[in-house]
Amino acid sequence: MDERTETRDRILAAAMQRILYFGYAKTTMAEIAADCSMSAGNIYRFFASKLDIAEAMARKLNIEVQQTYSALARDTSRPAVERLRELFSFTLRRTYEILASKPQALEVAEVLASERIEFANEEMAQQRIFLVRLFEQGVKEGTIAPGDHAFRAEMLQAALMKFTYPQLWTRLTLSALEREMNGVFDLVLVGLSPRPGEQSLTQDNGQSLPT
Repeated sequence: MDERTETRDRILAAAMQRILYFGYAKTTMAEIAADCSMSAGNIYRFFASKLDIAEAMARKLNIEVQQTYSALARDTSRPAVERLRELFSFTLRRTYEILASKPQALEVAEVLASERIEFANEEMAQQRIFLVRLFEQGVKEGTIAPGDHAFRAEMLQAALMKFTYPQLWTRLTLSALEREMNGVFDLVLVGLSPRPGEQSLTQDNGQSLPT
């Protein structure tokens, strides 16, 4: 790790500690700089704004999410629909627990949702990559009907959006949210399941079409 990266990581760690304790609005760049024993001017060499720090925080926390999604997509020992459900269950539990244990993180999420919409869109696009992969596996297993997987992934995200950042939308308990999420997922699964007699034909390019 080079010196610049090391310094940037040190700033980000100090910023996360302060923001998650005092809140985003009550934290200043000067305070973060002081925590790192550097001048306020110097910190701007690494982060152009406090909003950039908030995005970097979210990206750091998102690394674990992407690793879990990747592991689920690789675990072909279990049915694809089971892993699809687990992907959203993991997202719900992880986000709920972070926001419950670190209430100030909700402020960061709200700021990014309103001021860095491109970051939220990027997160959703990354998740769709894994959803499409699981849909494709489900078609091969015969548990998911062939179709436009990219469109399905987008619509599944829309149907389950409430459970991605639950505290932005509701004050329900985790158990109540899990009950709702599983109910919605069950309804969606009916639409994804093959119709009686429907089969799939896998072409050389790996795409599946109804026969």
